[in-house]
Amino acid sequence: MYKISICIFYVVLFVVEISHSQQDAQYTQYMYNTVTINPAYAGSRGTLSFVGLHRSQWIRIEGAPLTQTFSVNLPLGSLRFMEDAPGLGLSVVNDNIGPLQETHLNIDYSYPIAISDEGILRFGLKLSGQFLSLDLNKLNAFNVADPVFFNSDNNDFIPNVGVGLYYYDTHFYAGLSTPGLLSRNYFKTDDDALLISKERMHYYFITGYVFNMSRRLKFKPALLSKMVFGSPLQADVSASFKYDEKLILGLAYRWSAAVSALAGFQVSKSVMIGFSYDMETTAIGNGNEFNHGSYELLLRFELAKKGNLRRQWNPRFF
Repeated sequence: MYKISICIFYVVLFVVEISHSQQDAQYTQYMYNTVTINPAYAGSRGTLSFVGLHRSQWIRIEGAPLTQTFSVNLPLGSLRFMEDAPGLGLSVVNDNIGPLQETHLNIDYSYPIAISDEGILRFGLKLSGQFLSLDLNKLNAFNVADPVFFNSDNNDFIPNVGVGLYYYDTHFYAGLSTPGLLSRNYFKTDDDALLISKERMHYYFITGYVFNMSRRLKFKPALLSKMVFGSPLQADVSASFKYDEKLILGLAYRWSAAVSALAGFQVSKSVMIGFSYDMETTAIGNGNEFNHGSYELLLRFELAKKGNLRRQWNPRFF
């Protein structure tokens, strides 16, 4: 197996002193995992929803990102599963990149306001804690006297708070959010002379529209854009078809980064499975026989009150 020194990832992720941002985990199937980036999404599906996701990025490259996410969200209020009730969500995100492990614990709350017969605007609040651990034993030290290896705290905890807005009706949705409002330096040397990494605010914008092509066929173009100061703007454009409320097929393009294929299947009224595969369009993918792309596996399980089944199982495509 081809091996790239883990130090390459260390340099990319922790550029000394001039590091501008620490990127959050990215997802190709973000449309099923929206609560992790926008707290206002919590409860919007009108049912108790569990989502588990695994992402393996840059397959066969040593030290490449591995991400696992588990989330649950539901509407509140008199034990009714309704789309116009306040929402509560909990999520755990585990992200591993080379020597760095990050674990995020999030609590999300959303409050809805009906602004038309079908349109609902949700305001969201996210409370989070980020645990970070840097395993220096996974690095190849070229200079064993480097103060980074001996004079820095290799474990850290970062509390944070985020906000979001999310509007949706039967066909359209749009959301704007920042999961973390607080910026902070971490993994510093004891004398503060050397900064290894800096946390920056991430801004997300999502939108999409569902077209009813026929009684059984739906078409949804969608967009996600992410902005971090000091990093290039990231934009994901996708187009998906849903047939007979069961089969989902789509294509996506991450600007100057990857082309993706997506597939999903509604196994039952409660269970959905999803899969995506990314082919890199950057230098790390072009001509690199050892990079076999990236993939995601997703499982969603949802429950609904019997009195709300008709409403829930004519579900929105987002």
